Amino acid sequence: MLRCRGDEDQTTQGYRRRAFARAINARRDVVVDLSELVFGDSSLMLDLAALARRLRAHGSMLRLRNPRPPVRTLIEQMGLHRLPGVHLEGPAPALAY
Repeated sequence: MLRCRGDEDQTTQGYRRRAFARAINARRDVVVDLSELVFGDSSLMLDLAALARRLRAHGSMLRLRNPRPPVRTLIEQMGLHRLPGVHLEGPAPALAY
């Protein structure tokens, strides 16, 4: 399991790449807990997409768990949740009327 907390952007990319490299070698589904991620930028989404592609090549999935509404919106806007081998878990945000 990987856990993203606080802010993830280009300045933290080096830290997450080491964790992602270890996750690729796990040879099983990887869960990314996003429940404590306050902000993520497009560099995080691209890194997650690359991780999903590498996992899928080994027959595994990337499971994105419990993103906060702004992070979930970014995932959906970038289409990360539609990539093969990516599963978005957790409740969808409530619709406002």
